[in-house]
Amino acid sequence: MWRPTERIKHEVPAAEWPTAEKAARSRWFSPVQVGPVELEQRTWVPAMVPWRATENGYVTPEILEWYERFAQGRPGAIVVEATGVRDIASGPLLRIGHDRFVPGLQQLVETVRRASDGHTRLFIQLIDFLVVRRRPERERFFREFLVIDDGLRSRCSGDDESIREQLVAMSDEDLDVVLSSRQLESFRYGYRERVTDTDLPHVDELPKVLPGIFAAAAGRAETAGFDGVELHYAHAYTMASFLSATNTRQDGYGGSIRGRLKLPLEVFRAVRAEVSNSMAIGCRYLSEECVDSGSGIEDAEAFGVAFAGAGMDYLSLSRGGKFDDAEQPRVGRAVYPYTGPSGYECMPTVVSDVQGPFGRNVDPTARVRAAVRSAGHDTPIVVAGGICSFEQAESLLEGGDADIVAAARQSLADPDWLRKIRVGMGDQVRRCIYTNYCEGLDQLHKQVTCQLWDRSDLDDPDVCLSEDGKRRLIAPPSPDLAARSRRKSL
Repeated sequence: MWRPTERIKHEVPAAEWPTAEKAARSRWFSPVQVGPVELEQRTWVPAMVPWRATENGYVTPEILEWYERFAQGRPGAIVVEATGVRDIASGPLLRIGHDRFVPGLQQLVETVRRASDGHTRLFIQLIDFLVVRRRPERERFFREFLVIDDGLRSRCSGDDESIREQLVAMSDEDLDVVLSSRQLESFRYGYRERVTDTDLPHVDELPKVLPGIFAAAAGRAETAGFDGVELHYAHAYTMASFLSATNTRQDGYGGSIRGRLKLPLEVFRAVRAEVSNSMAIGCRYLSEECVDSGSGIEDAEAFGVAFAGAGMDYLSLSRGGKFDDAEQPRVGRAVYPYTGPSGYECMPTVVSDVQGPFGRNVDPTARVRAAVRSAGHDTPIVVAGGICSFEQAESLLEGGDADIVAAARQSLADPDWLRKIRVGMGDQVRRCIYTNYCEGLDQLHKQVTCQLWDRSDLDDPDVCLSEDGKRRLIAPPSPDLAARSRRKSL
């Protein structure tokens, strides 16, 4: 994992927690309209992948427990993890690319409704991704996987089998000369498709097929009972790659900002036409890609104005998290888009540069909101990134930087934290320490937990343990909060 050279240790910001009365009067705990859906409060748990689905993409009891635990904290909204829109293998990630996934997703919706007593609205994040393969062993790559093309034949002697053996024996320095940049990447990082690989028929036809695929997935989400869908236009995946300034497609779906916006807008319109007017539709996209030649804040402002003008019900801003600058994976592992400098921008730790990890995405998000407002749109803007206290959230809302404040890592550290603040128990919030222990588990595709609670009460027979039996999978209950709730109900 990349780290900044400055390596300054930042303390978690001190917090002054409000009384229940002050919280009730606050903007953060006030309602907000998100298209056709009203949130009881402007608190938001963004999508996090917990690695708890089956290998075939089905909802599991562990998935239900994960979302039940967040729902018990009664945030205004929860966004369910990135869920694949195509009916293709994707490992233990949720899928929604076929009707057979709907019953499990219905159960997930019912679980959240019940656990939050109906206080929390539930969205699901819809994602598409291209092929990413694991970094291969040297001999297998050259003898089995590498396609011998005319370029290689012109730079090497002999027939194709002879060329393969020559490549196996070559030094890294010689390979730098003989292989193309994409061949070198496939050897050293693993094969990865790009939206610009229009020589591949299935990549070339993405603009023709993706609107219908996303629309069908959104229809299933509505059937399952979700309040809305979030189109995943962020980070390293297909739709973000169409938006990226690195998208040089020549078919009208790349190059200029208008060209790069074309498919994301077509996907949105197809989704909007598929679902009823009671469903909210928003998107998650990047304020900045944070890579060389990538999209910057000016692009994000233009995207925001276009999305709002098209009628999206909310815009949620993230940053970074790209394949372009990711670290080289070990042999047998896939490249991970949060290991390079752009990944650090997405999830910075307390060991950081001068700017630090807290509120790092606020200023770019505020610029997007200002651009959207200047264009005459009142679309709610969701900000996230190192927000972990009531004062932070309230000041952002009062200052007009955002309309909704989201927190992922802090919500994982204490799923009850928002409810505790709301009832005047903020001093009992378990505060995230931003070491990215959770992100390290995600990188290894292990079930995600928090180091602040995953070793607690492991002997309790009611505790569900991780696959290795060493960690609990959900945060322990908050007995004082439960006792207070019981007293108030009497």
